[in-house]
Parts: sequence; C-alpha cells; structure tokens
Amino acid sequence: MSSVPHPKTYSAYGFTKKGGPLEPITFDWKDPQPGEIVVKVLACGVCASDEAAKHQGWPGVKYPIVPGHEIVGEVAAIPSTESKWKLGQVVGSGWHGGHCHLCATCRVGDYMMCEKQDVNGILRHGGYAQYVTLRTEAACAVPDGMDPAEVAPLFCAGVTMFNGLRNMSARPPDYVAIQGIGGLGHLGIQFAKAMGYRPIALSSSSAKEDLSRKLGAEVYVDGSKVDQAEALQELGGTKLIMCTAPNADVIRTLLPGLAVGGELCIVALAGEAPINLGALVTKRWSIRGWPNGVAPDSEDCVKFAKVHGIRTMVQKFPLEKAEEAYNHRSTARFRAVIIP
Repeated sequence: MSSVPHPKTYSAYGFTKKGGPLEPITFDWKDPQPGEIVVKVLACGVCASDEAAKHQGWPGVKYPIVPGHEIVGEVAAIPSTESKWKLGQVVGSGWHGGHCHLCATCRVGDYMMCEKQDVNGILRHGGYAQYVTLRTEAACAVPDGMDPAEVAPLFCAGVTMFNGLRNMSARPPDYVAIQGIGGLGHLGIQFAKAMGYRPIALSSSSAKEDLSRKLGAEVYVDGSKVDQAEALQELGGTKLIMCTAPNADVIRTLLPGLAVGGELCIVALAGEAPINLGALVTKRWSIRGWPNGVAPDSEDCVKFAKVHGIRTMVQKFPLEKAEEAYNHRSTARFRAVIIP
C-alpha cells in the first residue's frame, strides 16, 4: 500500500437514521483494499437524488450513510495491486460506484445496468467527507486546470445530460428542447449547443430568458404565456425534448410538441403521468429514460466540457455547513457544492 501523509481520523457528514438530519461523523482511517483507492475530497456536488440516502429511497441503504455522488478529489492512497491510478492524481466519480463484472448486463458491457451495481453515497459512503473510498472502476481522470467545484456536478447532472443527448436519435442541427433551466437544464443547453443542436429553453416564467440565451438557447418558450407544445409545433416540432424538471403534469403536456419520430427523454424522477398511447403510434413518438453514466462516460463528459468551455454555475458551502448545502439543493443557482 502507498499513500500520501494522512490523518488517523477524518470528518464526514452523514445520515444516522431514516429521515434525520445530516450529522457530523468521525471515521478512522482505513487503507484501501485491492480494487479500491482512497481519495481526498476536493469538492462534492449536492444532488436531489441524495434524498435516497436520507429516506431509504433505494434498496439496501443502511445507516449511518455519508451521501454524495458528485465527487472530485486527489488520490491519497492505493493498494499494491493498483496499476492505473497514481498518488496525487485528480479523479472523479459519480452515481455509479462499481459493478460486478459477472451479471448478464456486465457481460455485454452495459455496466450502468449491473444487477449488483454499487452506488456512491447510497450503498457505500460518499463525498460529504474529507476522504472517500472509491472502487477503481468507478473513478475517472479529471483534466488539469479545471475547478473541482465546477467539475463535481458534471459527474451526475452533467453526464446525465451529455449522455442522454448523445444517445438519442436527434442529430445536429435538429432542434432540441430543454425543459427546466436548473441544475441539469443550464448544462443541457450548453452541451446541446456545443454538439451542434439548436437549443430551445422551456421554462415556467420569463425569469431565466436572458441567462438561457447567454448559455446558447436559440429560442426561449415561457410556459406562463403560451402553450409550450404549440410553440414547438410552430417551429416544425422538435426531434428531442430533454425533461429535467420533475413535474409529471408539465412533462405530459409537452409530448405534442415533438416532430414526427421525435423522442421525449426523461431524466427527472417525475412520477406517473397519463399518456395518449395512440399518439405514439400515429406520430412514431418515443418516450425514453436515461440514468447518467459510468466512469468512461463521465470522462468523455468532462473532457468535452473543458474543450468547449462548458461551465457549471455553483454555490459553494464548507463541509461543516453540509446540512445547509443539502437544504439548498433545489434553490442554489444552480448546483450546491460542498468544499471540505
């Protein structure tokens, strides 16, 4: 085992009971086992899905659990078996915390759908801490010269939008509509523009029009003034609508805004909504979901963001204000990030 100088104990904030607040926890230092690395956390984004840790919203959550799956840090310790990661290297890791390599989906390389998927901050301790232990296959390199606080949200919010866009059937220069200009949406506009699409911002008011246009939106549709689906059809329909805001009623109304053969991509956990199934047949519409990505996807996303100057808008919080950061996860403009 090799390591940089490190403390015998370190601080973290975690949930100690279902529904409870984040509480300070002190952990004893543990050397990494084969297949693991220990990382000194430089930044950890706060995500809405961290609620799964608080409320046991994912099978297998056990307390205490340290949340946080938008992690950037420096490699602080590696086992003697480690051949890829080096001490001092800056790495990141997202929701996907590792895979079994043996199940049916792993055997065809679809690691995101692993039947025994590990999840950072949900099934293993995450990044609301000074140090975190990651599985080696769940880590990816972070290019030099990037702000850890801005990079951290790319490991969930960013890769979700990046991967969703590149895996749908729309092709540049098609119109792509981004519903919800928040933590995911403000990144989605930038990624769509950089990929060569014509981004359309869909919001519930006029408040984010100027920002959306600065980020690259060609069209802004204010849902408080017009029917958004009708507005999209006036443009000829859009080949893709990326739904980032968890409002099932709003998402349902957007379906008629698709062009023939268009796709409604759901990346928000929005619950149930009644859908006109007949329209899927007559218009060849599709409804798809997209979760996020594994380490190679995140590495692609971060490299793409650096090359194209895509920036995450963040609000920073020190580790001792983790509870405040968690409570601001939906109101921060646009991602709350903990800096240990």
